[in-house]
Amino acid sequence: MAIKFQYNKTSMGELGKQLKMREKALPTIKSKESALRLEVKKAKKEAQHFLDELRATMDQYDYMVALWGEFDSDLLQIDRVELNSSKIAGVRLPYIQEITFSEKSYNLFSSPIWISDGIELLKKLARLGLESALNSEKADILEHARKKTTQKVNLYEKVQIPGYKEAILKIKRYLEDEDNLSKSSQKIVKSRHEQEKFKEDTAW
Repeated sequence: MAIKFQYNKTSMGELGKQLKMREKALPTIKSKESALRLEVKKAKKEAQHFLDELRATMDQYDYMVALWGEFDSDLLQIDRVELNSSKIAGVRLPYIQEITFSEKSYNLFSSPIWISDGIELLKKLARLGLESALNSEKADILEHARKKTTQKVNLYEKVQIPGYKEAILKIKRYLEDEDNLSKSSQKIVKSRHEQEKFKEDTAW
């Protein structure tokens, strides 16, 4: 990225402001990047935890597989999943506020005795599945934010800060050279004046 500047004090002052702003912001951005890395790991771990619990619960009731043929799939449905959001490391993330199920009434006397347990089990499995999916989505959102933050860190650290420093140095050297040339010119002019004055004084 080429930094545009002019060889004058105004431009050097503006570059100095931009440099200070980035040098001040860099530690904060780095802290955010570290926090996001940790949150990505945490979200992935939580997603895996819910997935493992889901699988363990399913394995625990594996013996009931044959019985599910008797289960009326219309008995239980997810009516609504209410989401809310909170900010973590400056990123807005969704979380499950509430899961509402709709249950169809059934005959307690003619239905198998395990039906009520089966409904509660399905609710638990649904919750675990939704939590796992949502935490995976949170991990993706955080990873995207982390990548963008890393790009900004690299932009500031490897491109803009060195670029502004180099530009300021170029302007300083140019202004110093200009100043030296100006002083040299003044000395030459002064010397000529002195010589001319000397000639005038000695002409008499």
